[in-house]
Amino acid sequence: MSHASLTAAAPTTGLALHWRVLIGFAIGIIGGVLAYWLAPGNPIVAGVIDYIAAPAGQLFLRLLFMLVLPLMFTALILGVAEIGDIASLGRIGWRTLIYTAVVTSIAILIGLIVVNLLQPGLGFDPALRDSFLATSGSQAHQIAESKPTLSVIEMILGVVPKNVVKAAGEGELLAVMFFAIMLGIALVLTPTPATERFKEAVQGLNELVMKLIGMVVKLTPYAVACLMFALTARFGWDVLAKLGQYVIAVMLAIGIHMFVVLPLWVRFMGGMSPLRFFRDSQEAILTAFSTASSTGTLPTTLKCAEQNLRLPTKVARFVLTVGASANHHGTALFEGLTTLFLAQCFGVELGLGQQVMVLGLCILGSIGTAGVPAGSLPVIAMILVYLKVPPEGIAIILGVDRFLDMCRTALNVTGDLATAVVVAKGEERSDTAEAMAAASSSPKV
Repeated sequence: MSHASLTAAAPTTGLALHWRVLIGFAIGIIGGVLAYWLAPGNPIVAGVIDYIAAPAGQLFLRLLFMLVLPLMFTALILGVAEIGDIASLGRIGWRTLIYTAVVTSIAILIGLIVVNLLQPGLGFDPALRDSFLATSGSQAHQIAESKPTLSVIEMILGVVPKNVVKAAGEGELLAVMFFAIMLGIALVLTPTPATERFKEAVQGLNELVMKLIGMVVKLTPYAVACLMFALTARFGWDVLAKLGQYVIAVMLAIGIHMFVVLPLWVRFMGGMSPLRFFRDSQEAILTAFSTASSTGTLPTTLKCAEQNLRLPTKVARFVLTVGASANHHGTALFEGLTTLFLAQCFGVELGLGQQVMVLGLCILGSIGTAGVPAGSLPVIAMILVYLKVPPEGIAIILGVDRFLDMCRTALNVTGDLATAVVVAKGEERSDTAEAMAAASSSPKV
């Protein structure tokens, strides 16, 4: 029996969605910058931000988040079931895990090298540092108080939910994904008429969710314009200038990983042209940049993978759904670089051994980081505690975090898609090898 594609292509007219998203992005930035320059503090502009632009952007995000949980749940069950056998599932799972660990480690190393070379926090003006602490100290203290645990044992145990309904209600997506994978495995191992009907019901729910997502995604250009207008009209670029060296260091490290490491990886491990990869992924990358949420971007990421990159459905569903919560190249890079930057700001010297520890903590932290805006800040606070740096120091970066969050989220989603391309190529090679082995072992007539 054949199932409908996760994102069955619909005929479109007029300008392609990714171009409309880009236009909305540009309109939002230009309008916001003009409003900030021409009428700073104007109550009319403030009203437009607080009562129109910001609520419209948040409404769009809420619509996406409303659909993310049922999408992840159904896509993982169907993805595992469509893989067809436990051996193939294990192969895809191990490939995803190994590729994620290796490339995430490379991302963190790039961040650590850049921050050691540029040393943006060395000689940071103590008066400026104290002013940031005074302005945003209470917010930073709340984030520091909410810091998660990085205990490996607790992270492993946390993946297995005691109550899957409670886990879903509290947004513990890794636990929900584990339960969905277990259901998918059970479907593969129990091919009965009853389980086939259950699979059809899950497929039906998935198609309904994708229909709703298709309706919401049409609003993306308008939501992107509102989100970018609210950001730039409220903050302008002044705060970027005050932390210019730090912002440059983060963007340089993200740029190296996104435009050097990932293209090489896609070309030589995935067998795909980097130009085609970025062209076909741009809609997801722009959405990730605008929303600063890799989880919220998942519907668009899946659409790009299946419709544009033409990746196998079973690979796209599994790799991208897991990656939205566990494959965060940009987050890991940012956490490592920011930790060392703040240590430099407070005059704390970190040796090689401590920086290696930071690398390990960032790998663990990126897996457990929520795929939502500012999700990495509590993890940074925890790492700062390990290094004897005041965790309230994150107040220094709060002014620029929203912009940098957008940059690292774009890298997260690009990394997810690159991983899916490489895993798909590996599966293609494995399937070809198995077919050749089967042909050579079949009796000759």
